[in-house]
Amino acid sequence: MHIVIMGCGRVGAALAQTLEQQGHTVAVVDQDPTAFRRLGSGFGGRRVTGVGFDQDTLREAGIEDAGAFAAVSSGDNSNIIAARVAREMFGIENVAARIYDPRRAEVYQRLGIPTVATVRWTADQMLRRLLPSGAEPLWRDPSGGVQLAEVHTTPAWIGHKVSRLQEETGVRVAFLTRLGEAILPTSQTVLQEGDLVHVMMRTDEIAQVEEAFAEGPEEGGH
Repeated sequence: MHIVIMGCGRVGAALAQTLEQQGHTVAVVDQDPTAFRRLGSGFGGRRVTGVGFDQDTLREAGIEDAGAFAAVSSGDNSNIIAARVAREMFGIENVAARIYDPRRAEVYQRLGIPTVATVRWTADQMLRRLLPSGAEPLWRDPSGGVQLAEVHTTPAWIGHKVSRLQEETGVRVAFLTRLGEAILPTSQTVLQEGDLVHVMMRTDEIAQVEEAFAEGPEEGGH
């Protein structure tokens, strides 16, 4: 996958290097050409000097061929504007914005832009939003037979009740992360866009669960 990153600070550089090591092509955009030194001489991706929400700059970075976009500059406003341009102008589905002010997170999430607050930032969190797939284990019981995991959920589940998701996949939904807050779902809770679903499941059933979450609800189900 080709991935465009806006911002070549410590976070952007680390993210770029990790993604390249995983076999993706990467373009990094920054207004300061000296910032690219953080990438090191071994980085093989594109270095684009410019404003990360400028459409011509993004095109130069290969946004039209990209599968994901990360806005990790030092400015909240720049990050959210760039993320919206990537999503709305170029149709990039996997978009994530880093923010410094957690109070803004809810506003951004309502715009359909997943956010990662600085205080809770990890490379893994950002990678999960850029490359959503499968299950990410969060906890295992001592025997290894049961685990808590965040499972990527296809948009086809949006609008369906958590109870239906449980019935069709055989998991227990432990909690949802919605607009940056953890919530305990009831049988009537409906999945919304941007929800992160955390489930308890048997370790030996991970493959079947991932498949069911990726396929969406069964046709004709209730």
